[in-house]
Amino acid sequence: MAEPAHSGTRTQRVVVHSLVVRLTHWINAFAMVCMVMSGWAIYNASPLFAFRFPAWATVGGWLGGSIAWHFAAMWLLVGNGLVYLAHGLATRHFRRHLLPVHPRDVIHDAQLALTFRLPHQTGVYNAVQRLLYLVVLLLGVLLVASGLSIWKPVQLAWLTDLFGGYEVARRVHFAAMAGVAGFVVVHLALVILVPRTLPSMITGRARRIVHGGSDA
Repeated sequence: MAEPAHSGTRTQRVVVHSLVVRLTHWINAFAMVCMVMSGWAIYNASPLFAFRFPAWATVGGWLGGSIAWHFAAMWLLVGNGLVYLAHGLATRHFRRHLLPVHPRDVIHDAQLALTFRLPHQTGVYNAVQRLLYLVVLLLGVLLVASGLSIWKPVQLAWLTDLFGGYEVARRVHFAAMAGVAGFVVVHLALVILVPRTLPSMITGRARRIVHGGSDA
C-alpha cells in the first residue's frame, strides 16, 4: 500500500526481510547469548587469563549445568545456521545482500559512519555491515570447530591437532567468542543509533520512498 509523500515521490511498504531470515536471526540471537553466558561460566571454572566473569553474566548455576546449557545452545546454533545457509544459497540471499565486499567500499563506508554521514536504507546493507556479517558467520564456524576439538580432544584428535593442540584450541575458542561478543555490542549500538531497523526485523516490512510516477 502506498502513501503520498511529497511532490514526485511516494512511500511504499515493501518486504525487506523474509520470514526465514527473521526467524533464524532471532534464534541465532538467543543461541549466541546462551552460548556466551554459559561459556563464561565454563571459563570461570578453569580461567585462561587473570580474570573471571561476574556470576550475574553467566547461566547454568554450576559447571555441569553450564556445560548442558552450552551444548544445547550449540546444537541449536548449528541447526539454525544450516537452515540459514540453505535458505541463503537457495534464494541467493548471500549474493544479493552480503556480496560483494570490496576493501575500498568498506573503507569509504567506515569513514562515513565515523563522521555520522553514512546513509541508511532499511533492508540494504552497506559495505561495513556486509563485512561484519560475513566475519561473524566465519567466527560461528570457528567457534563450533574449536569447541568440538575441546569437547572431544581424543575422538576428534585430528581436529584438535589442526588447531595446534588442546590449549591453543581453547584460546582460539575464547578469541572467537570475544569476536562474536564484540559483534553483538556493535550490532546493538547500530540498532540504538538507527532504531527504525528493529521493527522490520520483526514484521519483515519497511517503508521506502519511491521517486516519480503514480501507482500503476
